[in-house]
Amino acid sequence: MIIRTDSNHKDFIELVKQLDTDLAERDGADHSFYAQFNTVDKIKYVVIAYENDKPTGCGALKAYSPNIMEIKRMYTCPDNRGKGIASKVLGELELWATELGCKKCILETGKRQPEAIALYQKNGYSIIPNYGQYEGIENSVCFEKKLK
Repeated sequence: MIIRTDSNHKDFIELVKQLDTDLAERDGADHSFYAQFNTVDKIKYVVIAYENDKPTGCGALKAYSPNIMEIKRMYTCPDNRGKGIASKVLGELELWATELGCKKCILETGKRQPEAIALYQKNGYSIIPNYGQYEGIENSVCFEKKLK
């Protein structure tokens, strides 16, 4: 089951804590740089995946420009990886972005997150030059996908 909510949902807050712990380990000294762009207060568009009433994954949309949404805070609990949950969350986010009139989704992930890179490529995202705050950041990989 997948629900749409916002960043005040308790399950989203808990999943993001797990995500931040994982990223702190992967990013090491770079973590504080990325953390400043990953605040979750006041995010209007959040998707949470559940399996047997237990939250298993999440993702969010944040307006980047009038026709572009940025995918943020994608996470799947380690015990639930490899089950297609992240692709389902991503698909729901893309559908929501389309319903909001957006033409494209963009996102940033880190080179130390090969699973994330593989997920986005598998779901039709193309690597683009690093945008905004990620320009010139060696560890960042940025992607985009045009929506139908």
